[in-house]
This record gives sequence, C-alpha cells and structure tokens, in this order.
Amino acid sequence: MKVLVVGGAGYIGAHMVRWLVDHAITVEVLDNLSTGHRAAIPDGIHLHQVDLRERQATESALQAIRPDVVFHFAAKALVGESVSRPIEYYENNFVGTLNLLLAMRAAACRRIVFSSTCAVYGIPKTENLDEQHPREPINPYGASKLACEDLLRDCAAAGDVSAVALRYFNAAGAHPSGTIGEAHEPETHLIPNAIRAALGQLPTLAIHGTDYPTPDGTCIRDYIHVEDLASAHALAMRWLEKNEGWQAINLGTELGSSVFQVLALVEELSGKVVPCQRTVRRPGDPPRLVASAVLARKCLGWRPRHDLRSILESAWRWHRSPRY
Repeated sequence: MKVLVVGGAGYIGAHMVRWLVDHAITVEVLDNLSTGHRAAIPDGIHLHQVDLRERQATESALQAIRPDVVFHFAAKALVGESVSRPIEYYENNFVGTLNLLLAMRAAACRRIVFSSTCAVYGIPKTENLDEQHPREPINPYGASKLACEDLLRDCAAAGDVSAVALRYFNAAGAHPSGTIGEAHEPETHLIPNAIRAALGQLPTLAIHGTDYPTPDGTCIRDYIHVEDLASAHALAMRWLEKNEGWQAINLGTELGSSVFQVLALVEELSGKVVPCQRTVRRPGDPPRLVASAVLARKCLGWRPRHDLRSILESAWRWHRSPRY
C-alpha cells in the first residue's frame, strides 16, 4: 500500500506521517509549505511541494505518486481570518479539495480520508454533539469545510470515491518523543498559548469571557490528543478497505474541560504561574463544545487513549524546546 498525506508538513498531518512510518507503510507527502514545516517530515520521505490550487501541478503529482489512499489535511483553519478573507478560504479549502479529487480520478485512486471539523455544526443545540446534529456553520472556515464534505458525499454517491470525513473537536498535544508538535504563526489555540505564557514567551494569556453559563464561567471544550487523531485516521483507512461510500464521524473524548481547568493543570505541571487577562467574549464562541463519539466506537472501534494531563505533558515537552 502507498499512502499520500496531503498537508503532511502541518501539525496533524506530520503526526499522521510519523504514524505511517512507524507502522512500515509507504508514504509520500504533498504540501505547499505555506504553514507547514519541512523539518516536521521524517528524513527519507518524499515531499512534493505543490499547491492544491494549481490543478495541473496537483494532477502531475498524483500521476507520479499513484497512491492507494489519500489523507487530506491541507486547509486554512483560522476562524477569525476566514471572516475577513472568505474568498481565500473557499479557494484554498474547497477549490483545493476539488482539484485533489480530479487528480485522484485521473490517477485511479478512489479512497480518501478527509480532515473535517466540528465547526461544521455551528452553535450547539445539544450537550454533546453527534453526527445527526444540524450542520449550520457560523463562519467561512466551517462553511468551506462543509462544502468539501458535501462534495465528497456527492462524489461517493456517484461512485467516484469512497470517503470518510473525520470531524475533529480540539486537537492538542505533541508526539511523545518531543520531536514534532504544534507550531503555528499566529498561534490562536488555548493550550500552546497557555504554555507560552507560563514560559514567559507571551506577556499575558487572554481569557475571552468568564461569564458563560458553565460551572466556572469559562468556555468548555473537548481536547483530543493529536496521536489519538492519527490512530483514528489509520482505522478510517482500514474501514475504507472493507466499505464503500461516504461516512462522517466525530473525533472527541466526550469530556469537556474549561479554560480555567486547563490553566490550573498547566500551572501544576509546569510549576509556573500563567499570567492572564480577562476580556470580553468573542462573537460566536459557544459555552460548551463537546463530542459524542459513539459512531467512532461503532464504525472504527476507536477510543482515545490520552486524557487532558497526557495532552498537556506532551505539549509542555514540545514547547519547552521546539525543533522548528
């Protein structure tokens, strides 16, 4: 089997590449390195530096690679930026996915695992979100991912591909070796910014809202270890070996942690105080965003192995001495 990881120089994609290498599966990477890092790709892995928006270059790369299955992680993923630059997000996320599917068809590759997001749901209407929750995204990032899901579903219905869309909740953590981890610029995620504040790399950590209807007034999120995401993608690949068509599956722990709970654990693990500044709520931030992962257990046999402490321990190890 040969696997192509699109976006394999990015945060989650790099962990997928490492998983495949560790399990002796032949893998190549396609990435434009706009936000990814060449140093995240293991030595000896072929990198095709291609932008999915360039249709001919994408088709040429797929013809050369001839993969059996594609993992598609490449996307722009900043919610705030998507509001100010919607055309760029639809072009990168949706047009890029369309070009990838055209290239897969030309290369006779019919299996794809797509990196989706809980942002397709919008404002939660239930305590834990399952896959039947209405898909009503409230920003162009979530809407562009929803458009990709609908494209994949329609292509699967037509028999062009078999596809699994994995809807992540809050990806976090780093590889246990400390050699690959989260390295975004700008960084918008709570856990890396809390650690950076504890290390003195940020003057203060902004807490956006302390008056939510939650036990401590701060937002509750479902944090999932990036290594658990990689294992879920591997199980989705195996599912596609035995099943055809389309399936969307949530990936989360079904456990919520508040901002203050995350900060308390960062301070406990680091032995340092996280300097904070309380600010107003951000528009569109729901009080609680937690997955139902029943379908992941049923379809994939997947259960997350890491809790919040494990996530933070691995993230702390990475951010103290990042390689890139």
